[in-house]
Amino acid sequence: MSPPFAPTWPNMLSLAYRAKDGRAAFTWDAGDGASNWSAMLTRVAYDASPDTTLEGVAGFSLPWWAFVGARDQFLQVFRANGLKFGSGLSITPEAKDLLRSSQRAAESYWAASGASPLSLDELRSSLDASGFARSLSEHQAPNVARLAALPAAATFSVPGAGKTTEALAFFTLRAQPGDRLLVIAPKNAFAAWDEQILECLPKASSTFLRLRGGYDRIRAALAADPPLMLMTYQQLPRVQDLITQHLAQHRTFVFLDESHRIKSGVNGASGRSVIELSHLPIGKLIMSGTPMPQSVSDLVPQFQFLYPEVRVEEQTVVDLVRPIYVRTNKKQLGLPAVTRHLVSLPMAPVQRELYELMRLEVAREASAVLDARGRQTFRALGRSVSRLLQFVSNPSLLAAQIGFAHHDLLASVLAEGEGPKLEYVLKRARQLSHQGHKVLIWSSFVRNVEYIASRLSDLGAVYIHGGVDAGEEDDADTREGKIKAFHDDHNVRVMVANPAAASEGISLHRVCHHAIYLDRTFNAAHYLQSEDRIHRFGLPEDQETVIEIVECVDTVDETVRNRLGFKIGEMAKALEDSSLAPDPIPIDPVQVGTADVEDYVTGLQLEDIQAIAAELGQPK
Repeated sequence: MSPPFAPTWPNMLSLAYRAKDGRAAFTWDAGDGASNWSAMLTRVAYDASPDTTLEGVAGFSLPWWAFVGARDQFLQVFRANGLKFGSGLSITPEAKDLLRSSQRAAESYWAASGASPLSLDELRSSLDASGFARSLSEHQAPNVARLAALPAAATFSVPGAGKTTEALAFFTLRAQPGDRLLVIAPKNAFAAWDEQILECLPKASSTFLRLRGGYDRIRAALAADPPLMLMTYQQLPRVQDLITQHLAQHRTFVFLDESHRIKSGVNGASGRSVIELSHLPIGKLIMSGTPMPQSVSDLVPQFQFLYPEVRVEEQTVVDLVRPIYVRTNKKQLGLPAVTRHLVSLPMAPVQRELYELMRLEVAREASAVLDARGRQTFRALGRSVSRLLQFVSNPSLLAAQIGFAHHDLLASVLAEGEGPKLEYVLKRARQLSHQGHKVLIWSSFVRNVEYIASRLSDLGAVYIHGGVDAGEEDDADTREGKIKAFHDDHNVRVMVANPAAASEGISLHRVCHHAIYLDRTFNAAHYLQSEDRIHRFGLPEDQETVIEIVECVDTVDETVRNRLGFKIGEMAKALEDSSLAPDPIPIDPVQVGTADVEDYVTGLQLEDIQAIAAELGQPK
């Protein structure tokens, strides 16, 4: 069949893979720049990636992962103009190999829904033969059997269900002799990988090597070709070229622990670095108990890492993820339900007066952000919302803020006392301690964390936030030392923590069964994972876990609660997990009488801003 119009291809259009920056590069003769096909190709490239770059007058480049995701659209342009390989088109050997690999990956994805998992007998036999020492639980075994049938997959099991064990079993089953494993994870998850590699593969000749210490040290570490590697999401963008080169030269699996960390995709440094190397690993796994903490769109970058060859959008990602993920939920683990109490408190009179001024200012600012949609105005709103949340939790946090517009009125607020929420939390922690309970107190604000710990020092209170370094358990000033003290020392009755720093990698469920939230933000991952510190696998069936969430009536606290409920409900629907309560606060209210945060900690997204503008702008 002849093309719809006479082809005007150059003597040779060239497609190359440029290894130094991981890009697909198209070039052609300069005289053909005005042809129809060049404009069509360029348009497809810009639709595929805003990171497309024109290179001279006769070519462009775009990230390879974006190119393979749009390869069908490029192919349509080729066909419409009568282009065939070897007749008007040249493809370099490197690009040809990667295209074949992409085709196999795409085919493996589309076959995933029909892929047969390993039989459990075959699974256990293969693991035993490979020296995998840990016995898989009744929930882990079918998960691993399913994962092992896929070259790229996801485990979204809840904390405590054994995702790390599942991941190492997946690697053991799919790896060939000599294959490497790179795990990208939050720093506080490193210890779990060190522990699990020893338990799962005790005969392994090596343990995980940490890739850290700067560019030259990481380059030297990679030169030794370590079989097992760990690095943080923050470190990857600084050494992306080294990692890309290493993955291109060596057969390597790449796992993302707490994969929701890349939910910003190419708009964030970590997400961009991860996605840009997505075409190089020979096997991939993503791991998260909260894979879509803010919205369904959080899943898109994670799927792009797994299968960059498959075009994905927010409207299609849930259906695309469904065939390739496994999940063990809390109901399957037999965890007793959480008892949650909503503690509603009235504001003090002058505090309410100042709050009304502040909430109207924030509502106006939110409306302006919705109109302008600028990055700077968004960040400024994040700071304003953070300030409002701080004021409701502890008015004294605003006293040190330079440029606060209502210092005279704030002085009157401080004369009323510490604020109803803080007063309640301090009093309640003492009550619970005197009843024999250990208590975990959560606040999103560093100065709250330290202040509460100081006020409860007679109860041996310890605290964790982002400024507390990791270290040895016998050092009382380290994160691990504080956790050990809370576990083992009867006199340490209280731990105060920041969800941004302590919502992952900590297990407190064996000693603590009561948590109090002084405040929360719009970040659903922080909330869900912080709850999981004391509600996770290993609890006795008759153990009650009590969560108290403290709010001030008719404030931004209620907006936060509504938005968290919506986000958790959306994740429950996407993951088909009925054990995720659509509203994290049940129906058991307790009526009670009368910058220390990163811009992103508040977890704001567009729909949150719309709720702020609508709800905070209403007269009270």
